[in-house]
Amino acid sequence: MITKENILAIAKKTILSESEAIAKLTDFLDDDFYQAAQTIYQSKGRLVITGIGKSAIIAQKMVATFNSTGTPSLFLHASEAIHGDLGMIQNEDVIICISKSGNSPEIKALVPLLTRFGNTLIGMTGNTTSFLAKGSKYILNTTVDKEACPINLAPTNSTTAQLVMGDALAVCLMEIRDFKPEDFAVYHPGGALGKKLLLKVSDMIEHSLKPTVSPDASIKKAIFEISEKRLGVTAVVENNSVIGIITDGDIRRMLNERDSFSELTARDIMTKNPKIVQSSTMAVDALNILEDFSITQLIVVDNNEYKGVLHLHDILKEGII
Repeated sequence: MITKENILAIAKKTILSESEAIAKLTDFLDDDFYQAAQTIYQSKGRLVITGIGKSAIIAQKMVATFNSTGTPSLFLHASEAIHGDLGMIQNEDVIICISKSGNSPEIKALVPLLTRFGNTLIGMTGNTTSFLAKGSKYILNTTVDKEACPINLAPTNSTTAQLVMGDALAVCLMEIRDFKPEDFAVYHPGGALGKKLLLKVSDMIEHSLKPTVSPDASIKKAIFEISEKRLGVTAVVENNSVIGIITDGDIRRMLNERDSFSELTARDIMTKNPKIVQSSTMAVDALNILEDFSITQLIVVDNNEYKGVLHLHDILKEGII
């Protein structure tokens, strides 16, 4: 019977085996890796990534990573390539072919076809003397000593090494391209990630109410304005400029400290120099301000003009956090 301790020990051994295999990849980073990165960057075509079996799955993930980081890529299944899909490849495309052994029948049939029109072939393999390696212009060496699999057959360390080498190449290309967060946002417009990268304060206050009182307004007027607009705050505006805010917390503190407030005005209890953002501020940056100062509202001002109130709930509703 396998005990809990046995299971955990096997899991730990697997993770350590794969991490050691990855660490050794740094020894294989050479001029071929540099030339491969430069070739892909300088190409006027796309990056075509192909493989078979588990390597094909790694190739698909690499394609997704490259596409999302500014390198146009597509996946070509090695076995389908010789049955018509070679037509996907254009003259200026660069090709990465992934194979642990580099000697499988499919790879031996495919390599000559991949290079017959002069496309640059980059071989990613764990066998630098293989058919694939010899047919490639550049080699990305993903050699592993063994698999984490107890019978040394199931691709584990080898596919992890392929994945990591692909990530290293993608990150290098991001650096070469000076790829910025706003570039990343272009390729990730949907979901929470897209909103973090694209959503601005202006998008959330477009239909926002603008609670407003004058400095000389009564406390009763301020309370009505806060209650009516349901944002927990009102701006105090003088000569079209925001000079302070009154929050529901300010009202509660005043009531705790005083028995009467009939003689007070908004100016007397307002907080001066409130935290302000512009409508062009990214929503995620506004969220950071709210968190840094432990507040729930921000006054939005553009060119000294009061635009509205951004509430923490507005950001929460967008699913950014």
